[in-house]
Amino acid sequence: MTKREVTMVRVYLTEGDHQLRKLLDFLHQDEQVRGVTAFRGIAGFGRSGKAHEASLLDISMDLPLVVEFFDLPERVEKVLQDLNQWVEPDHVVSWSAHVNMGE
Repeated sequence: MTKREVTMVRVYLTEGDHQLRKLLDFLHQDEQVRGVTAFRGIAGFGRSGKAHEASLLDISMDLPLVVEFFDLPERVEKVLQDLNQWVEPDHVVSWSAHVNMGE
């Protein structure tokens, strides 16, 4: 089995921003990156310190969202340049990883 280097990216949003569909369409249709997954958090807070959380009695529509994707480093570099035009840069985290490739 061989390994290939990729770059992982995590984008932090909140439901109240209404950016999830736009981001997913951008990553899938426009940029055609590999391995996109969206997660809905049950609680979180950002720089403002305002907590976003769900309770059993009240399902908030302003919960944290995380969109994660990976691709080859050179592809991700281009995607990040485009992405930074409409998502705040401090809401985007990236790191190197490896994908196990079949023979």
